[in-house]
Amino acid sequence: MKSIKLKNSIRLFAGVLTLTFLLGSCTDLEVEETDSINDPGFIGIADPATFIDGIYNGLNGRIGDQANLFAISEVTTDEFLIPTRGSDWGDNGIWRQLHQHNWQTDHAFITNTWNQWNQTHFAATQLLSPLTTLSSNQETGEAQFLRALGYWVILDNFGQIPIRDPEASLLEDPEVIRGEVAVNAIISDLEGAIGNLTAGGPGTTNNRGTKAAARYLLAKVLLNKHIYVGGSPNGADMNRVVSLVDDIAAEGYQLQAGYFDIFRETSDSETILFLETSVGNRIWNGLHYNQAPEIAGGGWNGFSTLAEFYDLFEGDANINEPGSGQEERRGFVPTAGETFTGEAGTEESGDFPGFVSGSNVGFGFLIGQQYEINGTPLTERGGAPLTFKRDFTDGDGNINLINNDETTGIRVMKYNPRYGGFTNHEIFFRYADAHLMKAEAVMRGGGDATGLVNELRVLRGASPLGSVSEQDMLDERGRELYAEFWRRNDMIRFGQYTRDWALKDPGAVGDANLNLFPIPASQIILNPNLEQNPGY
Repeated sequence: MKSIKLKNSIRLFAGVLTLTFLLGSCTDLEVEETDSINDPGFIGIADPATFIDGIYNGLNGRIGDQANLFAISEVTTDEFLIPTRGSDWGDNGIWRQLHQHNWQTDHAFITNTWNQWNQTHFAATQLLSPLTTLSSNQETGEAQFLRALGYWVILDNFGQIPIRDPEASLLEDPEVIRGEVAVNAIISDLEGAIGNLTAGGPGTTNNRGTKAAARYLLAKVLLNKHIYVGGSPNGADMNRVVSLVDDIAAEGYQLQAGYFDIFRETSDSETILFLETSVGNRIWNGLHYNQAPEIAGGGWNGFSTLAEFYDLFEGDANINEPGSGQEERRGFVPTAGETFTGEAGTEESGDFPGFVSGSNVGFGFLIGQQYEINGTPLTERGGAPLTFKRDFTDGDGNINLINNDETTGIRVMKYNPRYGGFTNHEIFFRYADAHLMKAEAVMRGGGDATGLVNELRVLRGASPLGSVSEQDMLDERGRELYAEFWRRNDMIRFGQYTRDWALKDPGAVGDANLNLFPIPASQIILNPNLEQNPGY
């Protein structure tokens, strides 16, 4: 790759540094210091295909990370928390602040999310400039889809989007759009993308924008539209959500049996969009140091879930071994590893020949005693039984986010090390989510969504519901979509993001200002068109 010269600007907002998208595998970086006043200006993207590849490479890092967007989408909810265990995961309180809802305007993960996703939509805007010549409808559609995605992430998390014309002087303050103007901009891009993108269809190649991906994101925007513009859900918008999901289904996407098989690097009927990014963060950040050490040296012993979230699933509250009455999505803790048969995607254990490497690690929610591949009960590093516990207790026996030992907290395992400890295949858009969006739209439009919800529940081995309330719908989305980026978005839409949960700061309970994150303080200074969100 040729060296890339980055020109130094005296006035940038966080979305301008888009050339980072082209640096994914390039180490030949030359920095040229020049004065932006003498910059000849933007003249278009010379190689749009490579530039689009660069944007997707940037998305890989954004989606695969355990911090930034994933952290503010999941750790700020009842779904994840990271207690401090001795000195591990202290990090100056950065993880605890998210769960407790007492973050500040300079929180690194919030600032990074702002910077990264503004970069995404500005890069796509450069592609859509009249100065860039796009060679096909597909390139145009991908640029529209990527800009809409970047816009939407910023709107959903911050409530306002800075928009810079790539042809404008860098000395100009970017325009800022909010509310209905912002929503309409996203809808316009997605409608254009639907017309321009290829159909795709279910399979293993859905790592780029397709008609189905654009329809999925448009359905997501319409379902949340009343949150962004105020008021109540609009009947026409809900009908459109139903129609969009039906169009996705018409392309061949459908619910798939075998829940945890969906998260393997194999073909399935549910994946609408995946990113070629490692799933290692989703595997190792919760496992104990002594689990599956031959694959990656063991886990990192951080991420856990609240017992109240685990209790949303059917089954015994204190055990999750096979046969304990649990529904499929709650998973199970194996009492020994599985026999190696040569199944594709698995490897034979070097430490325990004849067994599948990593197959002693369970699926779903890991609680209670954990086992080695040969069935020996595992211990933590101090020699005590490795038993993951419901509560987060400190050395004095008090419920606390600090001074936890190595065994507190139920662990979450959606992707599994037995299929590869760092496989490059993380799902971002999935048909089951679209199916539940349709069910919710039916419910919000005054219809009965019970049949749609039960279609999914029966497939997942859960008992059918007699009726479906708003609480039932939120709970069902939690059971189906945990660890997939959607819990914060869902809880806000159902009015529960500011409710109380274990280990939340009591002063944050009921504070509706926390439904939006703060605009990073540095950006407020740089762009007077931005307004700090209420409460910060």
